[in-house]
Amino acid sequence: MGAQVPSQEDDPYLWLEEIQGEKAMAWVKEQNQRTVSELEAVPEFKGSVERFLNILDSREKIPYPSLRGKYVYNFWQDTTHVRGIWRRTTLDDYMRPQPSWEIVLDIDAIAKAENENWVYKGATWLYPEYRRCLVSLSRGGGDAVVVREFDAETKSFVPNGFQLPEAKSNVDWKDQDTLWVGTDFGEGSLTRSGYPRVAKEWKRGTPLEQARTVFEGKPEDVSAGVRSIHTPEGQYDLARRAPDFFSSDIFLIRDGKLVKLEIPADVSDFDIFKKQMLISLRTDWNPAGTPFKQGSLLAIDLERFLSGSRSFRILFQPTQRTSLTSFSTTRDFLLVGIMDNIASRLYEFRYRAGEWPQNEIPVPRMGAAAVSATTPLSNDYFLTYTDFLTPSTLQLVRNGGQPQTAKTMPVFFNAEGQKVEQLETTSADGTRIPYFLVRRKDLKLNGVNPTLLTGYGGFQIPSRPSYRSLDGAGWLEKGGVLVVANIRGGGEFGPRWHQAALKKNRHKAYEDFIAVAQNLINRKITTPQHLGVEGGSNGGLLVGVAFTMRPDLFNAVVCQQPLLDMRRYNKLLAGASWQAEYGNPDDPDMWAYIRTYSPYHNLSKTKKYPQVLFTTSTRDDRVHPGHARKMAARLLEQGHPCYFYENTEGGHAGAANNRQRAYMGALAYAYLWKQLR
Repeated sequence: MGAQVPSQEDDPYLWLEEIQGEKAMAWVKEQNQRTVSELEAVPEFKGSVERFLNILDSREKIPYPSLRGKYVYNFWQDTTHVRGIWRRTTLDDYMRPQPSWEIVLDIDAIAKAENENWVYKGATWLYPEYRRCLVSLSRGGGDAVVVREFDAETKSFVPNGFQLPEAKSNVDWKDQDTLWVGTDFGEGSLTRSGYPRVAKEWKRGTPLEQARTVFEGKPEDVSAGVRSIHTPEGQYDLARRAPDFFSSDIFLIRDGKLVKLEIPADVSDFDIFKKQMLISLRTDWNPAGTPFKQGSLLAIDLERFLSGSRSFRILFQPTQRTSLTSFSTTRDFLLVGIMDNIASRLYEFRYRAGEWPQNEIPVPRMGAAAVSATTPLSNDYFLTYTDFLTPSTLQLVRNGGQPQTAKTMPVFFNAEGQKVEQLETTSADGTRIPYFLVRRKDLKLNGVNPTLLTGYGGFQIPSRPSYRSLDGAGWLEKGGVLVVANIRGGGEFGPRWHQAALKKNRHKAYEDFIAVAQNLINRKITTPQHLGVEGGSNGGLLVGVAFTMRPDLFNAVVCQQPLLDMRRYNKLLAGASWQAEYGNPDDPDMWAYIRTYSPYHNLSKTKKYPQVLFTTSTRDDRVHPGHARKMAARLLEQGHPCYFYENTEGGHAGAANNRQRAYMGALAYAYLWKQLR
């Protein structure tokens, strides 16, 4: 017999799901005031906001580039430009220590002029001139955006140009006078996840209502849309429907007809380069009797594939400890990123007459290296390198040459005397789980070291080394120990590592995390009194499960933008899109399993919990703020003290500008030191 699915009437805190409800916002205001008054009084809070803001607003930080036409573009925020400026320069000028930037769009200025709380959300460019683009602006930082056509030469929005009202839209250029558009066209045009279900072709100078429907998904799909891949060899128009978060049916639009590509629905990545179709596999595949391993990167001539050939070339095949992280393209290079026991390797491939000669790009091995900016118009590209203790570097590779340093991040914290170790422990089912330990070299194994354990473990997203300047300034520099767990559900070892913790195997991610916590205690690095955990989004669910399952192991929990009510997660905002990860709680059998770990449903009046800090955002339109609100309310009702802070803007990132980021960071570290010192 499956478990009975509870009715909504069983939840006394549904009123906290009314995002802007008067009663709910009064509760938020009361909790914010209590949390702020207590945590701002912690000695470590003093001076932290300004210290963090100086880091985030530093004029010496790397201005990360994007390559568009003849320009290098950068989006920049600092004390003068709180919302940010979009600016550009030439590549040669960018390589100078102090480039001469030209401001293209000032978000602070248009927000003031229009009396709107605009947050810049990116731009979609028209290839190959890169003069026109579609700029996305969000009110307060949510996923829903307003889209406006922008002319980068005149540095102004195009009069009577393409415009879309606020929605979670998909938009791309077909050509200079035509867009592919998925948006809220009215009743029935969105999926149950709240994303576009209908894609239309919209001609310049015509009302949106007259746009022609070219593709439709199903209401139960996550989303559907159309986009164009623009290459020097030709343009490819593609329609895509995503039945769930990890699968897509992809169609080539040819002569107005849809040609389905007979590839696995769950390919991780898809692209077209030099007329070759590139796919990476999420599961094993056996086309025409030839087996290919999950996690492999394959290539084949697209026209030959459409004619029936299945003679794929294997460009990468994983091993037990290697996995594909990404691939991207320049004019002539396919750039492939690999993780080898979580350390980075990068390769350049060239396609020549059916062959794929390759060359390894020299990068340091212990951290994370990645391609950060490319253009289809040349073979110049940027790559980044980062690790826990070394300020990030940005390097330029010109036409297959050796990497040359372009920019280096300043030293934001004192890392002298610190070291990084990669350790392992054994999870409940015997699987070896690696983790990174960042600590002082003279650390005493006496069990009293304040230790912060972080993790994610979901959606095939790996937790990799990075220069965490706020962690360094707020935690490491003051004697804290930082731990990053590489648990199942993430992408550290490819699709198999992710799939090991899906749906009814979700508990394995939590067992892995708890095993790392226990290992830190067994090694006498720390004890439960001095051990805290931190996670956001799916990581917020992770730490929520950890403290409800094992409250005896932790004395601090920073739970950010979390999922916590796993009975109703698929009813709230974008939650339905994650059922491929967690399962459908409306299925009684699935709910019986989810019920065993859903944090909101596993709170007990009789247990002793650490005093948790929940943070969320009113403007988060991806993970509903009701998760954190209701969890805090239930804890308080049961007599368990906790902290709750809700930023009134910021979207799923939690903060809309650097001052908010600095303030929320200062609150979190003040809380951690209060609990763990």
